[in-house]
Amino acid sequence: MKNHSNALMDLLFKNLTRSFAFLVFILLAAIMASLIYGSRESIAQHGLAFLWTNEWDPVRNVYGALVPITGTLLTSLIALVIAVPISFGIAMFLTELSPVWLRRPLGTAIEMLAAIPSIIYGMWGLFVFVPIFQQYIQPHIIDLFEGVPVLGQFFAGPPFGIGVFTAGLILSIMIIPFIAAVMRDVFELVPPLLKESAYGLGSTTWEVVWKVVLPYTKSGVIGGIMLGLGRALGETMAVTFVIGNSFNLPNSIFSPSNSIASALANEFNEAGGMQKAALLELGLILFLITTIVLAFSKVLLLRLSKSEGTSH
Repeated sequence: MKNHSNALMDLLFKNLTRSFAFLVFILLAAIMASLIYGSRESIAQHGLAFLWTNEWDPVRNVYGALVPITGTLLTSLIALVIAVPISFGIAMFLTELSPVWLRRPLGTAIEMLAAIPSIIYGMWGLFVFVPIFQQYIQPHIIDLFEGVPVLGQFFAGPPFGIGVFTAGLILSIMIIPFIAAVMRDVFELVPPLLKESAYGLGSTTWEVVWKVVLPYTKSGVIGGIMLGLGRALGETMAVTFVIGNSFNLPNSIFSPSNSIASALANEFNEAGGMQKAALLELGLILFLITTIVLAFSKVLLLRLSKSEGTSH
Protein backbone atom coordinates (compact mmCIF):
# COMPACT_ATOMS: atom_id res chain seq x y z
CA MET A 1 0.00 0.00 0.00
CA LYS A 2 2.83 2.35 0.91
CA ASN A 3 4.71 1.56 -2.30
CA HIS A 4 1.55 2.20 -4.33
CA SER A 5 1.08 5.56 -2.57
CA ASN A 6 4.71 6.53 -3.22
CA ALA A 7 4.39 5.57 -6.90
CA LEU A 8 1.23 7.65 -7.18
CA MET A 9 2.94 10.65 -5.57
CA ASP A 10 5.96 10.25 -7.86
CA LEU A 11 3.68 10.15 -10.90
CA LEU A 12 1.77 13.21 -9.68
CA PHE A 13 4.98 15.11 -8.96
CA LYS A 14 6.44 14.20 -12.37
CA ASN A 15 3.34 15.36 -14.25
CA LEU A 16 3.10 18.53 -12.17
CA THR A 17 6.69 19.57 -12.84
CA ARG A 18 6.26 18.67 -16.52
CA SER A 19 3.22 20.92 -16.71
CA PHE A 20 5.22 23.76 -15.19
CA ALA A 21 7.92 23.26 -17.81
CA PHE A 22 5.44 23.25 -20.69
CA LEU A 23 3.75 26.32 -19.20
CA VAL A 24 6.82 28.33 -20.26
CA PHE A 25 6.35 27.30 -23.90
CA ILE A 26 2.63 28.05 -23.68
CA LEU A 27 3.32 31.54 -22.33
CA LEU A 28 5.88 32.25 -25.05
CA ALA A 29 3.50 31.03 -27.73
CA ALA A 30 0.66 33.10 -26.26
CA ILE A 31 2.79 36.26 -26.20
CA MET A 32 3.93 35.76 -29.78
CA ALA A 33 0.39 34.97 -30.99
CA SER A 34 -1.02 38.08 -29.29
CA LEU A 35 1.70 40.26 -30.84
CA ILE A 36 1.08 38.82 -34.30
CA TYR A 37 -2.68 39.26 -33.93
CA GLY A 38 -2.38 42.83 -32.66
CA SER A 39 0.01 43.85 -35.44
CA ARG A 40 -1.84 42.09 -38.28
CA GLU A 41 -2.99 45.37 -39.87
CA SER A 42 0.54 46.77 -39.95
CA ILE A 43 1.96 43.49 -41.28
CA ALA A 44 -0.68 43.40 -44.05
CA GLN A 45 -0.08 47.02 -45.09
CA HIS A 46 3.69 47.33 -44.81
CA GLY A 47 4.95 43.77 -45.32
CA LEU A 48 8.69 43.19 -45.02
CA ALA A 49 9.34 46.79 -46.09
CA PHE A 50 8.48 47.75 -42.51
CA LEU A 51 11.93 46.50 -41.49
CA TRP A 52 13.92 48.89 -43.71
CA THR A 53 11.61 51.90 -43.88
CA ASN A 54 13.04 54.79 -41.82
CA GLU A 55 9.96 57.03 -41.80
CA TRP A 56 7.58 57.24 -38.84
CA ASP A 57 4.69 59.65 -39.49
CA PRO A 58 1.45 59.09 -37.54
CA VAL A 59 -0.21 61.96 -39.43
CA ARG A 60 0.10 60.18 -42.79
CA ASN A 61 -0.08 56.68 -41.25
CA VAL A 62 3.36 55.79 -42.61
CA TYR A 63 5.49 53.66 -40.32
CA GLY A 64 8.87 51.97 -40.50
CA ALA A 65 10.99 50.13 -37.97
CA LEU A 66 14.49 50.85 -39.26
CA VAL A 67 15.24 53.70 -36.83
CA PRO A 68 14.05 51.87 -33.65
CA ILE A 69 15.79 48.65 -34.71
CA THR A 70 19.04 50.49 -35.41
CA GLY A 71 18.86 52.39 -32.12
CA THR A 72 18.15 49.21 -30.15
CA LEU A 73 21.04 47.30 -31.68
CA LEU A 74 23.51 50.19 -31.47
CA THR A 75 22.80 51.01 -27.83
CA SER A 76 22.98 47.33 -26.86
CA LEU A 77 26.26 46.89 -28.74
CA ILE A 78 27.78 49.95 -27.06
CA ALA A 79 26.59 48.65 -23.68
CA LEU A 80 28.24 45.26 -24.25
CA VAL A 81 31.50 46.77 -25.52
CA ILE A 82 31.76 48.82 -22.32
CA ALA A 83 30.24 46.40 -19.81
CA VAL A 84 31.89 43.08 -20.70
CA PRO A 85 35.55 44.08 -20.08
CA ILE A 86 34.61 45.94 -16.88
CA SER A 87 32.53 43.00 -15.64
CA PHE A 88 35.37 40.60 -16.43
CA GLY A 89 37.79 42.78 -14.47
CA ILE A 90 35.42 42.96 -11.50
CA ALA A 91 34.89 39.19 -11.46
CA MET A 92 38.60 38.52 -11.87
CA PHE A 93 39.47 40.88 -9.00
CA LEU A 94 36.84 39.41 -6.68
CA THR A 95 37.88 35.81 -7.26
CA GLU A 96 41.66 36.08 -7.71
CA LEU A 97 43.06 39.36 -6.43
CA SER A 98 40.79 40.86 -3.79
CA PRO A 99 41.62 40.55 -0.08
CA VAL A 100 39.22 38.23 1.68
CA TRP A 101 37.80 41.02 3.89
CA LEU A 102 36.87 43.09 0.82
CA ARG A 103 35.17 40.39 -1.26
CA ARG A 104 31.82 40.28 0.53
CA PRO A 105 31.16 44.05 0.87
CA LEU A 106 32.33 44.70 -2.69
CA GLY A 107 30.23 41.86 -4.06
CA THR A 108 27.21 43.13 -2.11
CA ALA A 109 27.72 46.64 -3.48
CA ILE A 110 27.78 45.31 -7.04
CA GLU A 111 24.61 43.32 -6.45
CA MET A 112 22.94 46.43 -5.02
CA LEU A 113 23.49 48.19 -8.33
CA ALA A 114 21.24 45.59 -9.95
CA ALA A 115 18.46 46.46 -7.51
CA ILE A 116 18.33 50.15 -8.47
CA PRO A 117 15.17 50.86 -10.55
CA SER A 118 15.83 51.70 -14.17
CA ILE A 119 14.03 55.03 -13.88
CA ILE A 120 16.64 56.13 -11.33
CA TYR A 121 19.39 55.38 -13.84
CA GLY A 122 17.47 57.37 -16.43
CA MET A 123 16.99 60.37 -14.14
CA TRP A 124 20.63 60.27 -13.08
CA GLY A 125 21.70 60.07 -16.71
CA LEU A 126 19.49 62.98 -17.80
CA PHE A 127 20.02 65.38 -14.91
CA VAL A 128 23.58 64.57 -13.83
CA PHE A 129 25.55 62.81 -16.57
CA VAL A 130 24.13 64.55 -19.66
CA PRO A 131 25.02 68.13 -18.58
CA ILE A 132 28.55 67.09 -17.61
CA PHE A 133 29.01 65.08 -20.80
CA GLN A 134 27.54 67.86 -22.95
CA GLN A 135 29.68 70.63 -21.50
CA TYR A 136 33.00 69.06 -20.54
CA ILE A 137 33.51 65.78 -22.41
CA GLN A 138 31.64 65.56 -25.71
CA PRO A 139 33.00 68.80 -27.26
CA HIS A 140 36.59 67.68 -26.62
CA ILE A 141 35.94 64.25 -28.18
CA ILE A 142 34.38 65.88 -31.25
CA ASP A 143 37.32 68.29 -31.61
CA LEU A 144 39.85 65.49 -31.08
CA PHE A 145 38.56 63.38 -33.97
CA GLU A 146 37.53 66.21 -36.29
CA GLY A 147 39.04 65.67 -39.74
CA VAL A 148 40.12 62.10 -38.97
CA PRO A 149 38.85 59.69 -41.68
CA VAL A 150 35.95 57.48 -40.50
CA LEU A 151 36.41 58.39 -36.83
CA GLY A 152 35.63 62.04 -37.57
CA GLN A 153 32.17 61.12 -38.83
CA PHE A 154 31.76 58.49 -36.14
CA PHE A 155 32.15 61.12 -33.39
CA ALA A 156 30.65 64.06 -35.30
CA GLY A 157 27.66 66.22 -34.49
CA PRO A 158 26.65 68.98 -32.10
CA PRO A 159 27.22 68.21 -28.41
CA PHE A 160 23.65 67.57 -27.31
CA GLY A 161 24.70 65.28 -24.47
CA ILE A 162 21.81 62.95 -25.18
CA GLY A 163 21.98 60.37 -27.96
CA VAL A 164 22.92 56.82 -28.85
CA PHE A 165 26.23 56.79 -26.99
CA THR A 166 24.73 58.19 -23.80
CA ALA A 167 21.97 55.58 -23.88
CA GLY A 168 24.53 52.83 -24.46
CA LEU A 169 26.69 54.09 -21.59
CA ILE A 170 23.76 54.17 -19.15
CA LEU A 171 22.78 50.68 -20.30
CA SER A 172 26.32 49.44 -19.69
CA ILE A 173 26.19 50.68 -16.09
CA MET A 174 22.87 48.88 -15.67
CA ILE A 175 24.02 45.51 -17.01
CA ILE A 176 27.47 45.43 -15.36
CA PRO A 177 26.05 44.03 -12.07
CA PHE A 178 24.31 41.17 -13.89
CA ILE A 179 27.29 40.13 -16.00
CA ALA A 180 29.81 40.62 -13.19
CA ALA A 181 27.73 38.63 -10.70
CA VAL A 182 27.37 35.69 -13.08
CA MET A 183 31.06 35.74 -14.02
CA ARG A 184 32.08 35.87 -10.36
CA ASP A 185 29.82 32.94 -9.47
CA VAL A 186 31.07 30.74 -12.31
CA PHE A 187 34.72 31.69 -11.66
CA GLU A 188 34.29 30.50 -8.06
CA LEU A 189 33.13 27.09 -9.34
CA VAL A 190 36.53 26.33 -10.88
CA PRO A 191 38.18 23.56 -8.81
CA PRO A 192 41.02 25.07 -6.76
CA LEU A 193 43.25 22.15 -7.82
CA LEU A 194 43.24 23.36 -11.43
CA LYS A 195 44.28 26.89 -10.52
CA GLU A 196 46.84 25.75 -7.95
CA SER A 197 48.39 23.42 -10.51
CA ALA A 198 48.69 26.28 -13.00
CA TYR A 199 50.23 28.56 -10.38
CA GLY A 200 52.59 25.75 -9.41
CA LEU A 201 53.83 25.57 -13.01
CA GLY A 202 54.72 29.25 -12.87
CA SER A 203 51.64 30.77 -14.52
CA THR A 204 50.72 34.37 -13.79
CA THR A 205 47.26 35.36 -12.57
CA TRP A 206 46.33 36.50 -16.06
CA GLU A 207 47.46 33.19 -17.57
CA VAL A 208 45.49 31.23 -14.99
CA VAL A 209 42.33 33.21 -15.72
CA TRP A 210 42.78 33.19 -19.51
CA LYS A 211 43.94 29.58 -19.97
CA VAL A 212 42.27 27.78 -17.05
CA VAL A 213 39.34 29.69 -15.62
CA LEU A 214 37.79 31.00 -18.84
CA PRO A 215 37.89 27.70 -20.77
CA TYR A 216 36.37 25.92 -17.77
CA THR A 217 33.57 28.47 -17.34
CA LYS A 218 32.93 29.67 -20.90
CA SER A 219 29.32 28.46 -20.91
CA GLY A 220 28.51 30.44 -17.78
CA VAL A 221 30.41 33.50 -19.03
CA ILE A 222 28.52 33.52 -22.33
CA GLY A 223 25.28 32.99 -20.42
CA GLY A 224 26.02 36.02 -18.26
CA ILE A 225 26.79 38.14 -21.30
CA MET A 226 23.54 37.02 -22.95
CA LEU A 227 21.67 37.88 -19.74
CA GLY A 228 23.12 41.39 -19.88
CA LEU A 229 22.34 41.70 -23.59
CA GLY A 230 18.75 40.66 -22.98
CA ARG A 231 18.43 43.34 -20.30
CA ALA A 232 19.95 45.94 -22.64
CA LEU A 233 17.69 45.04 -25.58
CA GLY A 234 14.51 45.36 -23.54
CA GLU A 235 15.38 48.31 -21.29
CA THR A 236 12.78 51.07 -21.54
CA MET A 237 12.79 53.95 -19.07
CA ALA A 238 16.52 54.61 -18.77
CA VAL A 239 16.90 54.67 -22.56
CA THR A 240 13.80 56.85 -22.99
CA PHE A 241 15.34 59.52 -20.77
CA VAL A 242 18.65 59.88 -22.63
CA ILE A 243 18.42 58.60 -26.22
CA GLY A 244 16.67 61.69 -27.58
CA ASN A 245 13.52 59.92 -28.86
CA SER A 246 14.06 61.12 -32.43
CA PHE A 247 12.87 59.01 -35.35
CA ASN A 248 16.01 59.75 -37.36
CA LEU A 249 18.81 57.42 -38.31
CA PRO A 250 21.89 58.38 -36.27
CA ASN A 251 24.56 60.17 -38.29
CA SER A 252 27.14 59.52 -35.59
CA ILE A 253 27.43 57.82 -32.25
CA PHE A 254 26.40 61.09 -30.55
CA SER A 255 23.21 61.62 -32.59
CA PRO A 256 19.77 61.43 -30.94
CA SER A 257 17.74 58.46 -32.11
CA ASN A 258 15.16 56.01 -30.81
CA SER A 259 14.83 52.41 -29.71
CA ILE A 260 12.00 49.92 -29.87
CA ALA A 261 11.38 50.01 -26.13
CA SER A 262 11.46 53.81 -25.90
CA ALA A 263 9.15 54.15 -28.92
CA LEU A 264 6.65 51.84 -27.23
CA ALA A 265 6.89 53.73 -23.94
CA ASN A 266 6.40 57.13 -25.56
CA GLU A 267 3.56 56.39 -27.96
CA PHE A 268 1.62 53.31 -26.93
CA ASN A 269 -0.77 54.99 -24.47
CA GLU A 270 -2.05 57.45 -27.06
CA ALA A 271 -1.86 55.15 -30.07
CA GLY A 272 -4.78 53.68 -31.95
CA GLY A 273 -5.56 52.04 -35.25
CA MET A 274 -2.59 51.62 -37.55
CA GLN A 275 -0.17 53.33 -35.16
CA LYS A 276 -1.00 50.84 -32.40
CA ALA A 277 -0.59 47.95 -34.86
CA ALA A 278 2.80 49.32 -35.93
CA LEU A 279 3.91 49.62 -32.31
CA LEU A 280 2.82 46.05 -31.63
CA GLU A 281 4.81 44.96 -34.67
CA LEU A 282 7.82 46.72 -33.12
CA GLY A 283 7.21 44.65 -30.00
CA LEU A 284 7.08 41.52 -32.16
CA ILE A 285 10.39 42.47 -33.77
CA LEU A 286 11.99 42.97 -30.36
CA PHE A 287 10.68 39.55 -29.29
CA LEU A 288 12.20 37.97 -32.41
CA ILE A 289 15.53 39.80 -31.95
CA THR A 290 15.79 38.47 -28.40
CA THR A 291 14.94 34.96 -29.60
CA ILE A 292 17.57 35.14 -32.36
CA VAL A 293 20.22 36.35 -29.88
CA LEU A 294 19.41 33.48 -27.52
CA ALA A 295 19.51 30.96 -30.36
CA PHE A 296 22.85 32.35 -31.54
CA SER A 297 24.32 31.97 -28.05
CA LYS A 298 23.15 28.34 -27.90
CA VAL A 299 24.68 27.60 -31.32
CA LEU A 300 27.92 29.26 -30.22
CA LEU A 301 28.07 27.10 -27.10
CA LEU A 302 27.42 23.95 -29.15
CA ARG A 303 30.22 24.84 -31.57
CA LEU A 304 32.58 25.47 -28.67
CA SER A 305 31.76 22.12 -27.09
CA LYS A 306 32.23 20.32 -30.42
CA SER A 307 35.56 22.03 -31.03
CA GLU A 308 36.68 20.84 -27.61
CA GLY A 309 35.84 17.27 -28.54
CA THR A 310 37.81 17.43 -31.81
CA SER A 311 40.81 19.40 -30.55
CA HIS A 312 44.11 17.68 -30.03
